[in-house]
Amino acid sequence: MRVAVFSSKPYDERYLGIAAAGSSHKLDYFEAQLNPDVVKLAYDHEAVCVFVHDEVTGDVLRQLAEGGTRLVALRAAGFNNVDLDVASEVGIKVCRVPAYSPYAVAEHAVALILSLVRRTPRAYNRVRDGNFALDGLLGYDLNGKTVGVVGTGRIGTVFAGIMKGFGCELLAFDPFPNDEMTKLGARYVDLRELFSNSDIIALHAPLTSDTYHLVNAATLSV
Repeated sequence: MRVAVFSSKPYDERYLGIAAAGSSHKLDYFEAQLNPDVVKLAYDHEAVCVFVHDEVTGDVLRQLAEGGTRLVALRAAGFNNVDLDVASEVGIKVCRVPAYSPYAVAEHAVALILSLVRRTPRAYNRVRDGNFALDGLLGYDLNGKTVGVVGTGRIGTVFAGIMKGFGCELLAFDPFPNDEMTKLGARYVDLRELFSNSDIIALHAPLTSDTYHLVNAATLSV
């Protein structure tokens, strides 16, 4: 099978090459993002492999189908950039990564929080310049703070467990509450209460029509 890999980076070539070694698949790598202007690069490829910023719109899918593509494989768990209705209409199957390591994503979110509350980037840059002044570097303890978690799937639940270890109180919002969050001591509330009472808010929800602009003037003003 010939596969056109879009938005390709050196690490994509390395690991996809390892995975395809010894198989009958031939992978062609393109640094360009898939969009209507470059879609013809995929002609005569039975499959295309795309990432989060590739545009797999209805127009692109119809052109892919005309060029012989029958499979779109996403190097991501999210698929909001794919027009699934048109894919079905033109006979193109779509597959995706079932899940990332929830620990990797949750731990990175915590690292970003620590960087903010402890002013780590500013302190690093200041010390690198030989400036050891403490002005503007005062942070605060996470212990005792209230953390709001929007989206309590696998990643949100792992994140909540880490914040519980810091001694934080947990508020949660999700259309589908889960028992693991409740066992951690989280209290499910509506979005207004979560935004009103949280010192820190973590978003672990997919981009959908319901979550688009979830953070907006109204939620920021409560």
